[in-house]
Amino acid sequence: VQLQASGGGLVQAGGSLRLSCTASGRTFSSSFMGWFRQAPGKEREFVAAISWSGGRRYYAGSVKGRFTISRDNAKNTVYLQMNSLKPEDTAVYYCAASIATMYSPTPADYNYWGQGTQVTVSS
Repeated sequence: VQLQASGGGLVQAGGSLRLSCTASGRTFSSSFMGWFRQAPGKEREFVAAISWSGGRRYYAGSVKGRFTISRDNAKNTVYLQMNSLKPEDTAVYYCAASIATMYSPTPADYNYWGQGTQVTVSS
């Protein structure tokens, strides 16, 4: 699976962005998909994940209620809608795919990674 993330940018606090991640190669629709982020000097952290059907969604506590993960298997694309953005959301955001059928917030459990897209939230 090759993953291509896009949609990052510079936004003011309180604003919104929608990230997209398009997959090619191996069957995308059977993969658990996740979004992670990494700020300078910090570990990569879990943001959100979604099951292959879209029926199960998981969020980090810091983004719950503000971010929404979704997917369109017909387009091989997963989205992250980010609302009410805060300066602490500033990071490089990565999409990832897991061949496992179980949810995991651990980066090591994901098999494929996109190149990352920068999100900067100004105060």
